[in-house]
This record gives sequence, C-alpha cells and structure tokens, in this order.
Amino acid sequence: MNKPIYLDYNGTTPHDPRVIEAMRPFLEEDFGNPSSSHWYGKKPKQAVEQARGQVAACLGCRPDEILFTSGGTESNNHALKSIAGNLFTKGTHIITSRIEHPAILEVCRFMEAHGFKVTYLPVDASGRVSVADVEATVTPETIMISIMHANNEVGTIQPIREIAEIAKAQDILMHTDAAQSIGKIPADVDDLNVHLLSLAGHKLYAPKGIGALFIHQTVRPSTFCHGAGQEMGRRGGTENVLEIVGLGTACDIARKDLDTNQGHMEQMRNRLEVGLTDFISDVRVNGHPKWRLPNTLSISFLGLEANRILDEISPEVAASAGAACHADTIEVSHVLQAMKLPEDWAKGTIRLTTGRMTTERDIDRAVDVISTAVRRLRG
Repeated sequence: MNKPIYLDYNGTTPHDPRVIEAMRPFLEEDFGNPSSSHWYGKKPKQAVEQARGQVAACLGCRPDEILFTSGGTESNNHALKSIAGNLFTKGTHIITSRIEHPAILEVCRFMEAHGFKVTYLPVDASGRVSVADVEATVTPETIMISIMHANNEVGTIQPIREIAEIAKAQDILMHTDAAQSIGKIPADVDDLNVHLLSLAGHKLYAPKGIGALFIHQTVRPSTFCHGAGQEMGRRGGTENVLEIVGLGTACDIARKDLDTNQGHMEQMRNRLEVGLTDFISDVRVNGHPKWRLPNTLSISFLGLEANRILDEISPEVAASAGAACHADTIEVSHVLQAMKLPEDWAKGTIRLTTGRMTTERDIDRAVDVISTAVRRLRG
C-alpha cells in the first residue's frame, strides 16, 4: 500500500537526511556527558556549542543568546513565565493576540490566575493584528507583547517589526513565536527587532522534543529549571546532545537554502491552490493574500464539514482540519473564529501545507483526490 501524500508540514516535518547523519555519531559513539571533563565529554560539548552557533547564525544573533529547550512550547513558557514573570514588580500587563498557539494562550491564562492582566487583541478578516490596536492597548503597566510571527493555521504573517518598534519605544519586552516561520521566511532577530524569539525543531526538519529561545543580551531572565547549572545557569539538566546537534544542522540548512526552499514550497502551494479553485466551485482561501507563509493553504468548502472531507481523502492525502465535529456540534478553530469566518465556510475548512519534499506529482494527485471527494460529498 502506498503512503498518503503528506500535506501537513505545519503539523510536523520529516527528518532531513542530513540531520539524521549529523546526529548519528551521538547515537552510536559519542555518548559522553558534555559536562564531563574527560575525553568522552569533549566531543559532545563541542557539538553542543557548534549547534548553538548554527542556531545563532540562522537567527542573526550571538551564540550566548541561544537557550536550548525541549521545543516551542517550553520556549514560550520560559519567555512568559520566567521572563515576563520576573518583571512582576514593574508591571503586570501582557499583550497578545486571539490567534496565538495554545502554547501562548494557555500560559497567559495561567498567568491571569496569578495576578497578571492580559489583553487578547482581535485580528482582521485576513488574520492580521492591527499595529494601531497594539499601540492603543499599551499602558504604563505593560511589560511584554507576545505576537506570533506567522500563524500555524492560515499562514498570515504579522507586522512584528512595526509592533516591536512600539514595544522598544516604551521599554516593553517583545516576544514572537516563530515556530512556523523559521526556514520558510526570513527571521532575523535584528530585522524583527525582538527581545525574545521561540523556535521548534520539528517544524524545520529536526527531531521532536528540541527547540530554542533567543534571549537578547540585555534581558535578564530568572532560572527556568533549577539544577546543575547547564545552559548558562538558566535551564538545569543534562543537555539533549543528539537532538541539539539535529537542531543546529537543521538551522544551518534552513539558513543556507532559504531562498531555494521558500521558492519551491510557494510554487507547490500555488499549484495546489490554483488546481483546487479551478476544479471546485464554492471555495475560498483564508489568510492574507500577500503576507502569508509560502507553504500554507487554508481553504474552505461551502456547506461541507472538514472531518468528512478528511475522512474521504485520508487514504491518499494527509492534511488537517480547521473545524472538528463532535456529536451534533461543530467546533470551529479559535483562529477562524477570531477572523470571523462565517460558519458555513469555517466548518468546511482544511489546512494543506507543502514542504521541501513535496513534488508536482504529489500536488496533481492531491488536487484530483480532494476534488473528487468534494464533488462526491456534495452529491
């Protein structure tokens, strides 16, 4: 049986073969603890620092501004709980948006239960935050603004640089969750003008369970995980050498091949979009027409239910839904709700995302499978 065509790269990515090869020695031979002073610890320690430099080069920052974590969720938790939380005496107000990943929204709800005030900004119909809304929401109590670089569902890219200018002008920390943007669009921290940036390895062809947080040298975080003082005393625990090496290699590839990969993913996405909109009636594409990730297609089919579409195509195409069906109700994603997408459209929304390994043959087959399924469901 042939595997389904994979169009869920925003969910997770396969491992790049070069990442696997870079990790292999630390699985088979170089098993030492990087904190050990003897011979067995030297190569692992060197590998961790090399990877730190590779991640830093990808983001355009200093190696000592990179903190390795277990993934994007931990990076976001660290940014808000131990960095924003460290500023409690200065202020208690945080600004974010209604379309953030749960790794931000749930942390904000936790912080609200512990004395913080959080403003959840609306977005327009394309899923974009208004810079004017950010500026109007700032108060003397505001200590951090956290807005994602690009949305994981519809791909809309946020005006991070402009928002960061407001933050810096008023001595407010600026954080962005860039899990979906690394390797797809430029994400230089100086260009974005941010103090903090989160990334996740499994979104850029590295393993699951590894990530990083950029912390600008001027920011003084408290220790997130107490232990033996690893990660410059900020996060205790023996380093995950194997996956740190994988993340470093993946970031190196993302930096060097950005233009090529970006162009390929966009070409595949556009081929998919044109194919579906040409062959199927009553469809709409969600997200900003210009400021959108090159690989992301959020598409709605009027009058259908996303789960039924996915059930029909799942033997041949792997994708994800923007709405979930439960008994007699349909739960539309918080992102589509924030965009005020009409329910007749929102409930029939699926997300198709391309990647480095996507081929024209994959796209043409996917268009055929999805078009046939939609026509069959519409009777």
